[in-house]
Amino acid sequence: MMYTTQMDAAKKGIITKEMEIVAKKENMDVNILRELISKGKVAIPANKNHKSLNPEGVGENLRTKINVNLGISKDCCDIDEEMKKVNLALDMKAEAIMDLSSFGKTKEFRKKLISSSNAMIGTVPIYDAVGFYDKELKDITAKEFLDVVRNHANDGVDFVTVHAGINKETASVFKRNKRLTNIVSRGGSLMYAWMELNQRENPFYEYFDELLDICEEYDLTLSLGDALRPGSINDSSDACQIKELMILGELTLRAWKRNVQVIIEGPGHMSLDEIESNMLLEKKLCHGAPFYVLGPIVTDIAPGYDHITSAIGGALAASYGADFLCYVTPAEHLRLPNLDDVKEGIIATKIAAHAADIAKKIPKSRDIDNQMSKARQELDWEKMFELAIDPQKARRYRKESTPKHDDSCTMCGKMCSMRNMNKIMSGKDLNLLRADN
Repeated sequence: MMYTTQMDAAKKGIITKEMEIVAKKENMDVNILRELISKGKVAIPANKNHKSLNPEGVGENLRTKINVNLGISKDCCDIDEEMKKVNLALDMKAEAIMDLSSFGKTKEFRKKLISSSNAMIGTVPIYDAVGFYDKELKDITAKEFLDVVRNHANDGVDFVTVHAGINKETASVFKRNKRLTNIVSRGGSLMYAWMELNQRENPFYEYFDELLDICEEYDLTLSLGDALRPGSINDSSDACQIKELMILGELTLRAWKRNVQVIIEGPGHMSLDEIESNMLLEKKLCHGAPFYVLGPIVTDIAPGYDHITSAIGGALAASYGADFLCYVTPAEHLRLPNLDDVKEGIIATKIAAHAADIAKKIPKSRDIDNQMSKARQELDWEKMFELAIDPQKARRYRKESTPKHDDSCTMCGKMCSMRNMNKIMSGKDLNLLRADN
């Protein structure tokens, strides 16, 4: 039986090779996975032209996935340097990479990225439009915006962020409700500016059916962007954000009717006490579609440490139902991240995702923690390094301050609780002052 997309196959009762791979990774019955895909609660972004892809599922009852943003810009357009970040992200097993390139040889970088990456690849086509056509934003036509999406889809991109929810109706709500930080989404601000400059409806909203044609042809997953996500904790959960979420929910149903997979993008900046209600509201208004969040960043005063503020919010968000975390690096709000920033961002986000999986009781999520605890109890340093999320750093810290006795560290020495409990529990003498072991 023929099918057009993963969702189409799922509705027809067909189990695809991508479903089989994801089910095995998730320790899940493939028929349960297929049912979740048929209902839109899980997406497997897998463009037909991305031949090197090792597919992942995003959504209900699955492990929390992480995304790494990178790409060339006008100020930093070194493709080789960005590919180093790509290789680092792949080595650290990030499930997704988003190419946010906005200047220069974007197509060259995108094709190189797709051909070398087994992670799913996302893009934001509106970033590429100005450079692609060498036109000012105002002069780009609705058809040209759609053609950029098609170009990315043809290259093999697995999901695209499209800010279709900021239509005239949503924009009017924004104009009536003053914000501290206005519109902070780069793509959202560009789309709003185009609408204002041309006094036209958002082309991605007006021609949403044509957009779905492209998605259906390539099995391109739509990541419905949150143009009005809060860019400060002052603006979170306001009328602008909620109105757009309602529009995204309507667009989700239209996409599902065409068997197009959907991921919903969410905040943003948000105080801790609002995160749970926002996750519940998104799932309700968007009919259980997978939810992809940037952070949330839980305080606005930590430039240089936003990988931490983001990880705090991300862990909480994912524990309450977010399915996909976009990493944030220490360079957020300051500059393009370098290689070290990328590593710090990935590690912080992986910690958040794993902590949430434990809270969500994802099958086998605790296994590695129990293995680490056993290695600590046995004072098996090599095993601890092997299990660590960053083995290099753990090994370096141990090496930088070497204890006199291997069965301890320089914090506690012979007062190490693990060492002493092992001795006492096995009936041995305890020697804190004597020179012998």
